[in-house]
Amino acid sequence: GDCFPCPEEGCPMMGHYADRFPAKLKRVNQKYFLNTAADPPFATWRQKVFIKLSGVKKTRGDINLVFHDTEGNTKEYEIASGVLSQDEVYTKYLDVEINPRNTKKIEFLWNKAIFTLLWARLGAETVNIIHGEDGHR
Repeated sequence: GDCFPCPEEGCPMMGHYADRFPAKLKRVNQKYFLNTAADPPFATWRQKVFIKLSGVKKTRGDINLVFHDTEGNTKEYEIASGVLSQDEVYTKYLDVEINPRNTKKIEFLWNKAIFTLLWARLGAETVNIIHGEDGHR
């Protein structure tokens, strides 16, 4: 997460567009890391998620986001699990397999643990997502 969001000149790219970052090319013995998806075309988009909960003060369960694209594909990502509190902002970096430009909707899900009280309600007060490539929400 130290390289997120991208610097003002943009995120350095490997391969064909590497020449757009001449200062980075002058360094010697650099390490490069590349996150890939499990399925073709193996691309992922780094996104930073912030979720503020509302409802009961504390409860047990997990919160997930489901990304839907314009072609009907979906990918689900766990954001937090265990004791959930409305006083906390949950932050997580995700490598999402759905291009932000093709994202149709993002669904918020929460599941309570079996032993949680039936009346316990929890929801998202705010969900902010920052895309790594251009800083858009």
